[in-house]
Amino acid sequence: MYKIIKKDGTAKRAEFETVHGKIQTPVFMNVATVAAIKGGVSTEDLEGIGTQVVLSNTYHLHLRPGDETVYRMGGLHKFMSCNKPILTDSGGFQVFSLAKTRRIKEEGVYFHSHIDGHKLFMGPEESMRIQSHLGSTIAMAFDECPSAKAEHEYVQMSVDRTTRWLERCKKEMNRLNGLEYTVNPHQMLFGINQGAIFDDIRIEHAKRIADMDLDGYAVGGLAVGETHEEMYHVLETVVPYLPQEKPTYLMGVGTPANILEAVERGVDFFDCVYPSRNGRHGHLYTNRGHINLLNARYELDDSPIEEGCQCPACRRYSKGYIRHLLKANEMLGLRLCVLHNLYFYNHMMEEIRDAIEAGKFREYKRNKLAGMQEFDGSDNKEYANIDKNWRKG
Repeated sequence: MYKIIKKDGTAKRAEFETVHGKIQTPVFMNVATVAAIKGGVSTEDLEGIGTQVVLSNTYHLHLRPGDETVYRMGGLHKFMSCNKPILTDSGGFQVFSLAKTRRIKEEGVYFHSHIDGHKLFMGPEESMRIQSHLGSTIAMAFDECPSAKAEHEYVQMSVDRTTRWLERCKKEMNRLNGLEYTVNPHQMLFGINQGAIFDDIRIEHAKRIADMDLDGYAVGGLAVGETHEEMYHVLETVVPYLPQEKPTYLMGVGTPANILEAVERGVDFFDCVYPSRNGRHGHLYTNRGHINLLNARYELDDSPIEEGCQCPACRRYSKGYIRHLLKANEMLGLRLCVLHNLYFYNHMMEEIRDAIEAGKFREYKRNKLAGMQEFDGSDNKEYANIDKNWRKG
């Protein structure tokens, strides 16, 4: 059940009840692709930094250890010792990212494993069966993510097929949830709105999937080549056509600025690899801007990454020490940086929820964005270039 607690403009502070606990929104989901966050971060660590939801990858877990293995181990929650809600994506994004080896048909997608090249097939039913084996709290519908630069005719054809796939996903999930030995008979299904940057396709698709009465709705196909302005325009255009009594999820986005802008446009759920990926390279988020801990200026810096931060890294260690660990290729350095970035994101979401409840979200957003530009710009400029390249990758 989804309950809106407070609205501040179009920003929403809500609560979403699941079989694995209540989710306070807006929320950032920490990305544990193969049931673990890269950088040596444990499930216990995640609990300590305020994580509410973990996101894992259907395609990758299907390849290894195999969804049958996870099923035999009692499902993803038992497998990774997680008592929080888990969302699994559908494998649809891999259809986009593995474009060179795929063949899309009405029945599903034929492609090759990125590990050893063996042939694979995944369609709506297969995706639902894998996710049912995983036993996640929320399963995502199988879809195609067309390029933001695709032609209108192709995008329309793709979205029509995604709608037909969604109907098959819903039917198969209902069947799977009714089986005697299903790991999670209360598994939820979120549909995904697609349409690249075409308003007419996005709106019509939102209307069609809204009629299916799903547990939640995602906006997909963004952060895949369009500009930030185009992304925000799509959100302004399509979110009003999605059911307001259901949660809205912006997939694969993004930077703190992206999240603040999307919250203002009515989005509840977010996920992104940025905090963990950037952390592993020594690029850290602070309330004064981004810092590159590998820069020589931090070699003798005995202050924490950010004064007042209560993450495990900042409570005890200095920039100089963590920089040394990174330079020495010590795993502890990566781990501390990832923990800091994930804490930053989770704490920011807590601040956002408080600001909405207080009716001061726009003021909070303005101050947050201004504060993150405080540094002299050298670190921020370097980080922005890296950030831009990773968006493309």
